[in-house]
Amino acid sequence: MAWCVAAPAALIGASNFFELAVAAAISLFGLNSGAALATVVGVLVEVPVMLSVVALAKASRGWYESGAGSATQRSLR
Repeated sequence: MAWCVAAPAALIGASNFFELAVAAAISLFGLNSGAALATVVGVLVEVPVMLSVVALAKASRGWYESGAGSATQRSLR
């Protein structure tokens, strides 16, 4: 997998449907419920996780690029 595909895929996986969870918790349990608070805290935790994933993807860019070229060349043979 190429670096330009792996980094966005990791971000999508890390942020999987938090906004929908907030909307569902507020509509089902009310604005002042513990479920709404828990989902909002989840969104606040999401940002540092996503920044960590970006840092990890950027740090491993060379690994992806060196492995992607050889894998592509092998599949073409």
